[in-house]
Amino acid sequence: MPNITMAIDEELLGKARDYAERKGTTVNALVRELLGQTIDQEARIAEARKGLLELMHTSTARLGKDYKWNREEIYEDRMLPRHERPPLRGLNED
Repeated sequence: MPNITMAIDEELLGKARDYAERKGTTVNALVRELLGQTIDQEARIAEARKGLLELMHTSTARLGKDYKWNREEIYEDRMLPRHERPPLRGLNED
């Protein structure tokens, strides 16, 4: 496995060594793990972005570039029309 040389602040290195000791590992292993996680995260983000773009291009929903969202349309299925009211408990019970 290749070696690399890093420049790091003395205080940070001391804290890293203390942390590694508490975790039962080495600073070298911590750096390797952090780099691996960073690269994996970037790959997952790129894959998710690719999936979203594919979904956008294959979606059959086309609203058009001039479409404006309408609040009533968005909440249409969640709200009762203005003239309808839900029954109140204790009132109007026959």
